[in-house]
Amino acid sequence: MPAILVETPEQERRVFALRRPVVSIGASDDNDLRIAGLEPTHAQLVQDQGRTTIVGMLRDMVVNGRREKRAVLKTGDQVRFGHLCLTYFEREEDAPRAQATETPAPPEASAADSQITRAYRRLRDFTARLSEDEPTGRLVEIILDAVLELTAADKGFLVLIEDGHPVVRAARRIDRKEVQLSLDQLSDSILQRVIETKEPLVVKDALASEEFKASESVINLKLFSVMCCPLLERQSLRGLLYVGHHRPGATFDDQSLEVMEIFAAQASLLLGQARRLEELQSEKTRLSEQLEADRMGRLVGSCESMQEVFRRVRRVANTDISVLVTGETGTGKELIARQIHDLSRRADGPFVVINCGAIPENLLESELFGHVRGAFTGAERTRDGRFQAANGGTLFLDEIGEMPLALQVKLLRAIQERVVVKVGDGEPEPVDIRIVAATNRNLEAEVRAGNFREDLYYRLDVVNVRLPPLRERDDDLLVLARYFLSRAVQRYQRPVKGFTNSAEMAIRKYAWPGNVRELENRIEKAVVLADGPSLTPGDLDIRAEDLEEVLTLADAKERFQARYIRMVLRRNGGNRTRTAKELGVDPRTIFRHLERLQEDPLPEDPAGADALSVEPERG
Repeated sequence: MPAILVETPEQERRVFALRRPVVSIGASDDNDLRIAGLEPTHAQLVQDQGRTTIVGMLRDMVVNGRREKRAVLKTGDQVRFGHLCLTYFEREEDAPRAQATETPAPPEASAADSQITRAYRRLRDFTARLSEDEPTGRLVEIILDAVLELTAADKGFLVLIEDGHPVVRAARRIDRKEVQLSLDQLSDSILQRVIETKEPLVVKDALASEEFKASESVINLKLFSVMCCPLLERQSLRGLLYVGHHRPGATFDDQSLEVMEIFAAQASLLLGQARRLEELQSEKTRLSEQLEADRMGRLVGSCESMQEVFRRVRRVANTDISVLVTGETGTGKELIARQIHDLSRRADGPFVVINCGAIPENLLESELFGHVRGAFTGAERTRDGRFQAANGGTLFLDEIGEMPLALQVKLLRAIQERVVVKVGDGEPEPVDIRIVAATNRNLEAEVRAGNFREDLYYRLDVVNVRLPPLRERDDDLLVLARYFLSRAVQRYQRPVKGFTNSAEMAIRKYAWPGNVRELENRIEKAVVLADGPSLTPGDLDIRAEDLEEVLTLADAKERFQARYIRMVLRRNGGNRTRTAKELGVDPRTIFRHLERLQEDPLPEDPAGADALSVEPERG
């Protein structure tokens, strides 16, 4: 496996094996490689598809003499953060032997060094254990067994602080036999002292100690020597390691405490990471369950408007009734049509899609109903259309509002009589299909404008399923964003973990004119191109000026009132007197509104209402 040689200004040299896909480097305790003098999180080493990439969180990273923000490393490459030097090796065995210091240790320290070396070896084993996803309960037992082996204690206890109270989670003897999981087996006075001070404590001879010899628990348990170390995570007490000797003459000393401190510090990290992994797994499970509860097939939605869509789809799916799906571009109309098909008795039959706006008018009839050989130039053989292809299943007519008027008559007949006639043929063919249509247009307005047949509209719009735009689905925005993020990370194998707080705020405030399709595309692009582990507004191409303006309540009320007056004016053909009467206000209110509008026009309405002019008043 790859490794890095770490060389500090204090002439410390050590080799660190890259055992994980992502290794964090920094000064805080929750980093994989902790180095004093750096920022809390300074850089990351990311292994992906056989390559190791270093990513600097600041602008002080120099790779082989050049300032870089990220770089793919090969053997011998040197990375510097100030006076700190990291040398990369693709194979751990190629790294030079690490030395703790260039100054030889005095001979009398050799026994202590041997003890510390054993402690570090044990810590290395624990790190490997963690990479194997050991559960917290098993890790607790492994830690306690190793502490007993290192300290040669008679008994050992691992205590965790749960809901503010100490709870014994593991208890062992040196022969690994179980001990009762009870605080009664520990000295409460020694335990309380470490809990209060958060400092390690060694009591070499408890029965002779001025502080503890009068303790009832020390006397009753016949304690001779005790060590207790806190397990800290960012200065918060998470638990304690407690070991004791009950044999006369067997004592712990300061060197034993030093070894146990080293061990306890790393054990705290391992337990903390194991706990966080379990919490993440639990959160992932919870979110997955919530996602399943809030989804229908490939559709995700927890807001009330989407839940109403799901309820309506379930009610109509198992019938053959025609359904018209309406909504803006990118809201998922085809997904709704597919879900209606999948939940219907026709689920085993074909689901056939035709986009009525994407096929030239002179070819659309043939695409729908088929043609016979020689029906027109290029018709070299008889061919079925989409109606015949959907026999026994569902035909989805997408963008039905784009269909030419001349063809709407033939479509109406096919839907009414369930028969089709190929182009160039006079023989009707029966078809057994269910019709689901979709449009982003207002078909009622198209009927009034003479662009869409009223009888066809009522044939298609037996049940209407309206998909709300994304800007009306505030509760779903982050759920959808996280869903698309996890899917993109898995698809492209990128080390992206989530969104920054500012990115989540931007997602909520952005209007998403392209709806769900735009959200998915932006997240996929960001996952592929992002430099850091968390996506920012910049990664999503969302600028501050793109975000929706937040109005005061008074301004929002005034803007709504102005738009509403204009809407009623248009409905009354610009007649101000009639409008004032309908609104229950003095006509002068309408005049003053129109005067203000000339001086300070309203921003354009997203629906285009403000672009409409108000006709002059007619008597």
